[in-house]
Amino acid sequence: MSRVPSAVALALVGALGASAQETTAPPDLTTVEAAREGARRAVDWLVRTQRPDGTWATSSCDSLFDDNFAVETYYTYQMGAHGVAVLALLAAPETQEVRAALDKSVRWICTTRMPQRGNGWDNDAVWGALYGTIATAAAARDPRFENDEWRGIVHQRGREYVRFLEANQVPDGGFGYYDDPVYTRRPKWATSFSTSCVLPALGVAMELGWSRDPQLVERAADYVRRCRLPTGAFAYDWEPVPRGLVGESVNAVKGSLGRIQVSHWALRLAGDDYVTDERLRWGLDQFFEHHKFLRVARMRPIPHEAYYANASYFYFFGHYYAALCIEMLPAAEREPLRQRFRPLVLQFQRKGGSFSDSLETGYMEVSSTAYAALSLLAGAGGP
Repeated sequence: MSRVPSAVALALVGALGASAQETTAPPDLTTVEAAREGARRAVDWLVRTQRPDGTWATSSCDSLFDDNFAVETYYTYQMGAHGVAVLALLAAPETQEVRAALDKSVRWICTTRMPQRGNGWDNDAVWGALYGTIATAAAARDPRFENDEWRGIVHQRGREYVRFLEANQVPDGGFGYYDDPVYTRRPKWATSFSTSCVLPALGVAMELGWSRDPQLVERAADYVRRCRLPTGAFAYDWEPVPRGLVGESVNAVKGSLGRIQVSHWALRLAGDDYVTDERLRWGLDQFFEHHKFLRVARMRPIPHEAYYANASYFYFFGHYYAALCIEMLPAAEREPLRQRFRPLVLQFQRKGGSFSDSLETGYMEVSSTAYAALSLLAGAGGP
């Protein structure tokens, strides 16, 4: 049998390789169109996987990596993820299917039973109340839920979520989800990011008359301010004597990439003069420059095992609030930053449209997908 000369063979292989590269060129993930399509697919996944009662995920433990919490906690995780999904559906372009899913999701979060503290140390019920407050505050300001059919249940449940937070605000002013011994009815430990994420919604709640405590918002804002460190990072939790500011601490800038974004966003909306455009730019510069520390932590099953104690579930949470910080900058600056940002989200979208950054549990897939959709929708309008 005759053989093809090696030079000809190499030429053929090269031509075939070039042809394959031409036909399999990766899509451009930087564009407005890519963001809109990614958001559409994520929202479609939420619509498609929603149960008839309006829920997603499960109220039971569905991962052996996640089996050391109180029984009640898995219900509250479901509630928290559900609240993020409500926000995504509120923000999505409305179709008949999206509106039907939105109505069911709002009805569930307004009528399901309130969360309860799981045990002495495990107060993850706060996550249900945090995103329950955020979701109901957003729904209350949406014209689609201002009619008589919705107003009553949205406002009533909003008051209940806020009053749960009033009862669980730590003496220092923040909100957390665990407690230290000796365990007390009012917990004593809070974090900067769980406090920041709800701060603007608490401002809305005050305007709507949901809170009976006139100092609720200011105490929370003060807690976030006290978490601000000289480096520009925000401490995981406030301590009178800051610790761990050197080495690979979670309180280093590289361990604070997501907390910087959510805290800047919250304090800016609270009218804090510290968060200038220049401060927002600095925070986003850090986010992009050190992004690899968030990426390497994604999908690691052990909390805080990655460099600078980053945890996998920081990923899409941090990206959502980074997207909101981008939208706070002058209009001329936004699109170049969006183009850098979009691939950081879109590269992890799955074939079915969903996202996940941790554990492969149902509530993490729902919350990750909703955060990702919100991140992409934030700048999907284009320049």
